[in-house]
Amino acid sequence: MKLNFILSVFLSFTATIIQAQRIDAENISFQILKEPVNPVEAQNRNYSVTVNSPYNITKEDAIKEAKAKHQQLVDNYDKSVEDAKLQHAEKLKDYDADVKKLNEKYRTESEQYNKMKTVEKIAMNAMPPVLRLPSRPQLNIPQKPIYSEPDLRNALIVDNKVLASQINIDGYSRGGNYIDISVNMERTNFQDNAGKSFASQPTKLVVKQGGVVKIDKNLFSDFEEIASSPTNEINLSAHEKNYLQKVIARINDILAENYGFSKIISTVKLESVKNKGEYDDLEKANIYVTTNLKKMQAKPDYAPNKTAFENLNKGVDIWKATLKKIDYNDKKAIFNGKIATYLYLNLIRLNLALGNKTEAEKYLNEMQEHLVDLKLSYDQNYELKALEQKLYN
Repeated sequence: MKLNFILSVFLSFTATIIQAQRIDAENISFQILKEPVNPVEAQNRNYSVTVNSPYNITKEDAIKEAKAKHQQLVDNYDKSVEDAKLQHAEKLKDYDADVKKLNEKYRTESEQYNKMKTVEKIAMNAMPPVLRLPSRPQLNIPQKPIYSEPDLRNALIVDNKVLASQINIDGYSRGGNYIDISVNMERTNFQDNAGKSFASQPTKLVVKQGGVVKIDKNLFSDFEEIASSPTNEINLSAHEKNYLQKVIARINDILAENYGFSKIISTVKLESVKNKGEYDDLEKANIYVTTNLKKMQAKPDYAPNKTAFENLNKGVDIWKATLKKIDYNDKKAIFNGKIATYLYLNLIRLNLALGNKTEAEKYLNEMQEHLVDLKLSYDQNYELKALEQKLYN
């Protein structure tokens, strides 16, 4: 009887060991060339750019504009002097009125103080009133305008050809027309709001690929803050130049995302369960993913990458299939919350590392639906928040 009890305990202990899931982690370094959203055959990787804008400003135009602004200041100088005198006169009226009020207040308070007995003053800790008058306003006559040559480093010297030359797609040759890029933009609009400067520059971007429209976007139509000071206190030419470059940069980002190849060099942490038997498929999945990540090369049209991706996805498919077997209510189940946690984290990490944010977000959302059942550790919670921040920033 005692022997049977010992044997029963031993078998129970052995089963516990078998079901205990050991999760190991490995950092995998890899490099890939991320394919564009709109792939183009190598022989058709050429483009043309047409820009229509109100900009046609030369160095001579910038100097001419500076002289015109100077002349405007000269023409308005007498008026600005008169305005300064009128403002000074108004301030003097306000000043005289304030002085009169303060003197009357001082006289009244002095009379009240002098009527008080010494004992009352001590009891109330009363102090004799003090007459404090504001400084008398000074007349500030504006200085006569003095012309100085404009700083051409901040001048907006640009035309449609210059703007077109700043728009490009890496890895493509300029001059063909398979990718036809058309940009129509207005001049930068400025406005004041609550003492701050805002700007907008409505821009229409249309991209045709082989004659078919692939991109049709309206950009920068809404006003956004550009300075914490009003427009009359900032260098509008410099801000317009910066804003125009921001528009060009955004157009290049859109083109790069849709047509460019981006080199990804990264390291991703992947976990695996090491118990034999029930987890052999997961071990196979780990081998598929890790070995094929290491095979990839950041080269355009590199044939082995296709095979590596196909084999990598075999491992990912095993992860996905295993998630459907998870029993979130039974901690002792072969495929329990612990297995689900490492699989979800692997899928989020891997897709983020590969630049597949949509897929990463999908598995993040799925995992969050099961957070109550998963019982994450402190480190896992911390990592999940870091992955979420990486996904949305």
